[in-house]
Amino acid sequence: MEAFSKSRFDQLYNQVNTLSIQDALQLLWQLYPGKLTLSTSFSIEDQLLTHEVVKSGLPVALFTLDTGRLFPETYAVWSSTLQRYDISIKAYYPSQQLLEPFVEKNGPNAFYASVENRKTCCHIRKVEPLKRALAGKAVWITGLRSEHSSVRNDLSLLEWDEGNQILKYHPLLHWSTAQIKAAIDQQAIPYNPLHDKGYISIGCAPCTRPVRPGEDFRAGRWWWEDNSKKECGLHEKQH
Repeated sequence: MEAFSKSRFDQLYNQVNTLSIQDALQLLWQLYPGKLTLSTSFSIEDQLLTHEVVKSGLPVALFTLDTGRLFPETYAVWSSTLQRYDISIKAYYPSQQLLEPFVEKNGPNAFYASVENRKTCCHIRKVEPLKRALAGKAVWITGLRSEHSSVRNDLSLLEWDEGNQILKYHPLLHWSTAQIKAAIDQQAIPYNPLHDKGYISIGCAPCTRPVRPGEDFRAGRWWWEDNSKKECGLHEKQH
């Protein structure tokens, strides 16, 4: 897909910015039929967006990245989501050719040893599979919210991802946690029970812990690293 001119992007942004999630999905589908995809990690945000996509009636492709190190609760909500909505969610897995040599050389928990190892692990288990998942798509729908971290405060509802050559749409960007939880409860949407145990951002089991009162939203991810701007690379801005 070709990159946007500024005027063309601004026009689309101004349109989407005034629309409800349902109307924005309809507009984006009209512009890029068959090329919308929603990534889900089965977080409360992604569960709400899955509900919205199903409600829209549009055959938006849903995918998840199965790193092989997810919580049992994440797999459970994955199963309950398939049952609730009678949908398919394509799973993308780490490349065998990349993962096996890395684990053989560094061990299964090498990510604790250094930031470099952790980022390599994230690249193998998440970033490389994401490239495959987004191939041929025009719009990537995400559950990113500005509350999640200071890095995400400057995000726009719609943005151009240069690294992946794709439009990113963040429908819940300005929603609060309370609003998300209220919508989940009102619609009886299945969600990960770890959210009720202090887990805010849920990733791989070895790399995620509950967040303590007063801590940053992302404090539970890679908590052994002394860095307030921790990201796995999935949403890293590339210019």
